[in-house]
Amino acid sequence: MPDSVIYNLSCTDSEVHMAPKFLGSSSKFKPHMLQQNTNNNFETYSSLPSTAVGEAMAVALAITDEGGQYNGRMTLFVVLSCMMAAMGGVIFGYDIGISGGVTSMEPFLKKFFPDVYRKMKEDAKISNYCKFDSQLLTSFTSSLYVAGLFATFLASSVTKAFGRKPSILAGGAAFLAGSALGGAALNVYMLIFGRILLGIGVGFANQSVPLYLSEMAPPRYRGAINNGFQFSIGIGALVANLINFGTEKIEGGWGWRISLAMAAVPASILTLGAIFLPETPNSLIQNSSDHDKAKTLLQRIRGTSDVQAELDDLIKASLVAKSINHPIKKIIQRKYRPQLVMAIAIPFFQQVTGINVIAFYAPILFRTIGIGESASLLSSVVTGVVGAGSTFISMLIVDKFGRRALFMVGGIQMFVSQMLVGGIMAAQLGDHGTVSKGYAYLVIFLICIYVAGFGWSWGPLGWLVPSEIYQLEIRSAGQSITVAVSFVFTFVVAQTFLSMLCHFKAGIFFFFGGWVVVMTAFVYFLLPETKNVPIEQMEKVWKEHWFWKRILGEEDDEIKIHH
Repeated sequence: MPDSVIYNLSCTDSEVHMAPKFLGSSSKFKPHMLQQNTNNNFETYSSLPSTAVGEAMAVALAITDEGGQYNGRMTLFVVLSCMMAAMGGVIFGYDIGISGGVTSMEPFLKKFFPDVYRKMKEDAKISNYCKFDSQLLTSFTSSLYVAGLFATFLASSVTKAFGRKPSILAGGAAFLAGSALGGAALNVYMLIFGRILLGIGVGFANQSVPLYLSEMAPPRYRGAINNGFQFSIGIGALVANLINFGTEKIEGGWGWRISLAMAAVPASILTLGAIFLPETPNSLIQNSSDHDKAKTLLQRIRGTSDVQAELDDLIKASLVAKSINHPIKKIIQRKYRPQLVMAIAIPFFQQVTGINVIAFYAPILFRTIGIGESASLLSSVVTGVVGAGSTFISMLIVDKFGRRALFMVGGIQMFVSQMLVGGIMAAQLGDHGTVSKGYAYLVIFLICIYVAGFGWSWGPLGWLVPSEIYQLEIRSAGQSITVAVSFVFTFVVAQTFLSMLCHFKAGIFFFFGGWVVVMTAFVYFLLPETKNVPIEQMEKVWKEHWFWKRILGEEDDEIKIHH
């Protein structure tokens, strides 16, 4: 949300999935299926470079153990950790939503980006599409993603070496410092430095929070809790839009300070929560030889004294995890080619749906077509509600109708609405003037259709599918690649969008629409259905696929020749 905005948020479904990580388990899912199939969606957010393979492997092994259900119930501990983690998602969503709103507020532009403000107000010769074209303005938004990318890799080392809690604390502290700097900013450098600190917080939180959640949750609730992360992101973005709508009306023009500083509220909850929460049993086993301590903790969080089976699996998983040294080398082997292609293609496609354009720049986009400052912020609230709602629907139906069906329906929906928006803007909005009210409302309606299409397809599925297709031995490496690709292209799209809007004009919608056609065809021909397939048996799905079986078949032939 960036994406992948989408990025979603509540403890009931996979925030991480945002449906992009927005989706998760359906109520019709059988518990044993849930245990196997949605088992590690959380790692989605945890970009785990090879340094962190240990804990990822440990989680994965413990989760995918064939021994059936472990003992235990949903305890207060788990509920608290879920709520705390949701704060990590809320902050992420809030940062995404807030930046688009404040960059359309006139007092904010006047103070920090006077060139943009002057172009918007005074220069009648400048095209509607070029008024906001400023590298400095886009670097305000995108600096968060560059910082997040680097912080993610640093965070995985911290999480592995020191445990989950220190990493969550570091993320919360960076969020607090970033929101304070943003709210008190006196010049553009303070502003961008504040965004960089927020980016560091996003990197740490997205790496450690999902991992923490997946380790604390009882296996049969893991899918639901995972989805809560995604849903939280949507809630965060929605709250940001509402706050922008309110603060823009403040007399005196300092409302943007409240918008930026309010990120400190969820950041404080995250930081304080992290101080009081326990470390995860997996982390205790990995970082110390005192297994009794881990057993005592496991008994507390599971609410039962009979935890020996789960403890044995965690210890076994930890030993296996420590024996694998180079997961990145492993994933580039030919037998993992389908997974490697998906690890790169899916997050790339998720960014070029154009969703981040809507998420970051919706208020600016609405102002471009001539809707006033306040109305454009309100329009963003409407699209936020639609996004969160459609992600919630996706959560309920993904295990019933399957991943491919949602990808197809969402793809067609996004393509048609983008073509219509592009057509209306090309025909009705020239380089000067505005669109009539009727057309402006039609554009908002079509953008809602587009956001809904994303919300139940590429939004959640862009995170869910990568999280469930990797075999155990490459899961952490695959997850790292997915998260890194997502951050990189989020940055590229955020940094180039306003320039592209200026040069392509209404054609920008046709540009993203073209990508939607490509990605829908890609899913149709190359992505097998993974609904209800246990993760341990995912390999068979690729070997039975019309295209991938050729790649994997050739590899099998090579092995036979060598033998």
